[in-house]
Amino acid sequence: MISQEMAKLGKKRSIIREIFEYGKIRKAEIGEENVFDFSIGNPSVPAPDCVNAELTKIIAETDSIKLHGYTSAQGDYITRKAIADFINKTENASLDPNLIYMTVGAAAALTICFHAITLPQDEIIVFSPYFAEYKVFIEGANAKFVVSPSDNKTLLPDYEIFKSKINANTKAVVINSPNNPSGVIYKEDVIIKLADILREKQKEYGHPIYIVSDEPYRELVYDGIKVPFLTNYYENSLVCYSFSKVLSLPGERIGYIAVNPKMSDASEMYAAICGAGRSLGFICAPSIFQKLIPNVLGQTSDISVYKENRDILYKALTEYGFRCVHPDGAFYLYIETPEPNSIAFAEKAKKYELLVVPADDFGSSGFARIAYCVTTEQIKKSLPYFKKLAIDYGLTK
Repeated sequence: MISQEMAKLGKKRSIIREIFEYGKIRKAEIGEENVFDFSIGNPSVPAPDCVNAELTKIIAETDSIKLHGYTSAQGDYITRKAIADFINKTENASLDPNLIYMTVGAAAALTICFHAITLPQDEIIVFSPYFAEYKVFIEGANAKFVVSPSDNKTLLPDYEIFKSKINANTKAVVINSPNNPSGVIYKEDVIIKLADILREKQKEYGHPIYIVSDEPYRELVYDGIKVPFLTNYYENSLVCYSFSKVLSLPGERIGYIAVNPKMSDASEMYAAICGAGRSLGFICAPSIFQKLIPNVLGQTSDISVYKENRDILYKALTEYGFRCVHPDGAFYLYIETPEPNSIAFAEKAKKYELLVVPADDFGSSGFARIAYCVTTEQIKKSLPYFKKLAIDYGLTK
């Protein structure tokens, strides 16, 4: 007898993947240039030149056995120290390389954290809209998935609702800033408020409540806006990071977990992180890319392309009558659908070969996500079809 729960997950892909696969079929039928696929957050900007140059150098200059051999289970110390030194310098933080765990991307980082911190009956709170896989990761760790709806206009936390969701079983809160699917950033005032609320609740219930910060878009910000580094604001914090988006390396799966050294039980937490990684089989992240990371820290792909795409798309859609929450980071635009049923809206958009993701799986109906990490040419070519969609809904003439 197999696990029916796992079979259920295997039979039904996420809505993002369903639309992405539909797009592949449609492109084969009518030509790739005729389908405007905004379904998946796959970077369209090449990795910076230094990535390929450093990889070529590493491969040429490293003994084959060392190149492809195992690292320490928690990751190579040189890589972990380089990350700690870089973050401490750029964010005025105090990370410890002995509290960093290298992972196969942010998904593995989150999964490890949830398994490390949860006990039976524990609850983990997420703010909607949220990355759909959080539910899978959290319930896979046998924790209860609790949604705290955000303010519908700003998509920032509603503090009163958030307070009402916290109880004696609350073990952690997940934040994702810049946010997928909205592109909204939790600025310093938001982080300070959340931290204050959680400190009060920790005293009330007599146990730690952790913040797990999911940060694959940390550097993908526009207009000079600053993303606060969480460990500087809240002691019981875990940072989950991926190099996938900033370096355009989503298929290489390299990231890390950083345990805040200010945490009272930091060493015990790190032991639990290592143990969860061992239990799940998430050890020895890809060796070549661990060797790469120290040489490319601080580098980014050309994010000016994403900013241009955002500006073109946001300006056009708002002119057509759509309400969009202005994204300060990541590469997603969250659009309020002109009808309450966002699935019906996404289906109607297909009439014009516009592939957008309905927000139901993100925990906020009445919206759709547009991933604008595509070519600028595709953005411009799609605009007349978005206008036709707006005309269909009577938003414009």
